[in-house]
Amino acid sequence: MKQSPVFRIFFPILLVLIIVPTLFPFLWMLLSSIKSQVDIISWPPKFVFHPTMINFYKVFREQDFLKYLINSSIVGVTSVALSLLMGLPAAYSIARFGQKRLAVFILVARLMPGISFLMPWYIVFSRLGLMDSYTALILSHILITMPIVVWVMSSYFEGVPRELEESAMIDGATQQLAFLRIVLPLSVPGVVTATTLSFIFSWNNFMFSQVLSMEKTRTLPIAVYNFMSYAEVDWGGVMAAAVAIMAPAIVLTMIFQKYVVKGLTMGAVKG
Repeated sequence: MKQSPVFRIFFPILLVLIIVPTLFPFLWMLLSSIKSQVDIISWPPKFVFHPTMINFYKVFREQDFLKYLINSSIVGVTSVALSLLMGLPAAYSIARFGQKRLAVFILVARLMPGISFLMPWYIVFSRLGLMDSYTALILSHILITMPIVVWVMSSYFEGVPRELEESAMIDGATQQLAFLRIVLPLSVPGVVTATTLSFIFSWNNFMFSQVLSMEKTRTLPIAVYNFMSYAEVDWGGVMAAAVAIMAPAIVLTMIFQKYVVKGLTMGAVKG
């Protein structure tokens, strides 16, 4: 198809207008992570400077970053696994049996601000003696991860032809076996999409860890908060910690990019 001259002129301009605001904050964060505090706060901004790795040294040596990394991994992986275990059957039930009320209830739980759950969670976990435990964080993160799994997968399951399940049940399979043997293998891109998105949301969550955890179970976003004090903000440490926190999520997204795009596009098309 022949492109018009107007399209050839304005499309690159439009592309730049979209890409620059998206990438600029990330590039600024990356550059600031290897600047000294003086270079970061200097005006006008310095784009030519002597790079330093002292900020990353502070993150990995002074802030016990490895401990936060392990805590975030435990909480993220476990909460996502439990969300898949409960969310996949729920999404299948919503898709196949039209349980729209259940879908709306789960959506409302996701749309409610997380801070509204903090006080009930704090009271319950403190009375049960679960403060500063993985159990408290995992259960609170399920509020974030399971609705993502349900809403991504319910749309995806609706796109899987019913005839495939009916054929399996004619051959003697039960509804549950058809779900496990037929529907789930065909829905791998959707499962990967839901897993990736829910893990990233859990990985980046700050609020629950700040309130429900203490020294033993604090997660990665707290590493950023530790560079802020009443007197000053160590912007170099903040930026370096942010880069270190974002790196695993970016790598995970790049690895599964093909499946995420396929899962989102196929989940948006029914029939």
